[in-house]
Amino acid sequence: MYVQQLEPVAGSLGLSALVATLPLLTVLVLLGAVRMKAHRAGLIGLAVAVLVAWLAYGMPLGQTASSAAQGALFGLFPILWIVVNALWVYRMTVRTRHFDILRRSFGRLSDDPRVQALVVAFCFGALLEALAGFGAPVAISAVMLVALGFDPVRAAVVALVANTAPVAFGAMGTPVVTLAQVTGLPLDTVATVVGRQTPLLALVVPLLLVWLVDGRRGLRETWVPALACGSAFAVAQFAASNYVSAQLADIGAALAGAGALMAVPHARRAAAEPVRAAVLTGVRSDDLDHDDPRPEVLRAYAPYVLIVAVFSLAQIPAVKEVLAKATRTLDWPFLNVGDPSGDPVGGNVFSLPLVATGGTLVLLAGVGTAAVIGVHARVAVREWAATVHELRFAILTVTSVLALAYVMNLSGQAATIGHYVAAAGAGLAFLSPVLGWFGVAVTGSDTSANALFGALQVTAAQQSGLSPELLAAANSSGGVLGKMISPQNLTIACAAVGLAGKEGDLLRKVLPWSLGLLLVMCLIVVGQSTPVLGWMLP
Repeated sequence: MYVQQLEPVAGSLGLSALVATLPLLTVLVLLGAVRMKAHRAGLIGLAVAVLVAWLAYGMPLGQTASSAAQGALFGLFPILWIVVNALWVYRMTVRTRHFDILRRSFGRLSDDPRVQALVVAFCFGALLEALAGFGAPVAISAVMLVALGFDPVRAAVVALVANTAPVAFGAMGTPVVTLAQVTGLPLDTVATVVGRQTPLLALVVPLLLVWLVDGRRGLRETWVPALACGSAFAVAQFAASNYVSAQLADIGAALAGAGALMAVPHARRAAAEPVRAAVLTGVRSDDLDHDDPRPEVLRAYAPYVLIVAVFSLAQIPAVKEVLAKATRTLDWPFLNVGDPSGDPVGGNVFSLPLVATGGTLVLLAGVGTAAVIGVHARVAVREWAATVHELRFAILTVTSVLALAYVMNLSGQAATIGHYVAAAGAGLAFLSPVLGWFGVAVTGSDTSANALFGALQVTAAQQSGLSPELLAAANSSGGVLGKMISPQNLTIACAAVGLAGKEGDLLRKVLPWSLGLLLVMCLIVVGQSTPVLGWMLP
């Protein structure tokens, strides 16, 4: 058995922590300063993590390589298995032009551009985040807003800011699933705490969006539908994450928010022409006036209905039990690790949920989608392969970052950093969301930030006397606010609306909102770590 050490470098916790941060510093410097491609930075960071584990911590090279292999496999399945299948469904709707029908349907819901921003960027963007994540909601929402007549810069800013509240439960709950896996905390517990933090953002973000679209007038005239949308979203996200399923949290929230928005009479009324003239300064797509047959509109909505139906069916206890029987648990080969006290760590065992995982359920819904919208089996397979090819660099990035995280966690590097950081004491509650925010700002992914810092947060919490569940959740909840300023998302937004090379301009517009909302989240976490808001926690 390899037993983790906390002070392997000269018997000093400080020096050991400094050495243990080298893999993280390598990735952050390569991404932020050198501006290297994420997949290359991830691979180099992984190499540094392996060297630190082997040379500084004395972890046998075979066990180090085995740790990296387990992390890479977890990156492929279930994480990327979800993303690939979700984007596959989207590609099929684009190929059959049912996505264009869906876009026109949204455009007819309201003539008010402020309400259109809520429908497209907040509600539909949340649904896309629930299904795919990894930049897809920003790109697709921004393109739809430009087609509706929004100025490209405004469309990009709105799409970026809207992509916050749903991120922690995006891609069928992938960030919280990863957080639970790397920390060893129960998924239900982690999801419950996150579900008592991010819904508070949902109350604020819709109000912020109507301000971004139409300033003070927009907030004064449309605060009622914005608040109704945000409140319904928040309640549904809280209820689903706490009492139903983390995988369904964003789907339920997106549908509830859209339903509440359309139920408000003001949201359905046409906007005054001066508002439209002032706000819609871009070029409106000509095809928005095209009338689509009702059966085709229903087919355009069918993929999302199928996904909701399949996931809801999978939550029925009897069905859930049957699906769980396909889960395989195995002792991970060439790995025998003990914590500093000599007890075996959870990473020695690996669980493989073959059917009871989001990716497989989306695949089943995708097969139904192909049948409903008329995609031939051969074409569907070709689109799936094209999706994998499109995501090839994202696949390499996620697998390398997860491999790096597993090496750091299993070798003891994360534990060393966590013990050192614990010296912040009570101030750790304030800094915890900042760490997640920084991780997402650099990596562009709440999943990656949770993989990198999740175990560190738990170790620091245990050493400082704070709740491990609270700080682990704070990492994810703070991380969602770094999404809008990550280079990856800024590049995606600029490319989507034809502003290539203007990433710096967008950053200056969204950075104040990112920092402001981060401060709010930090104060929430500090409050939850004390009796002031401690009653909010389970």
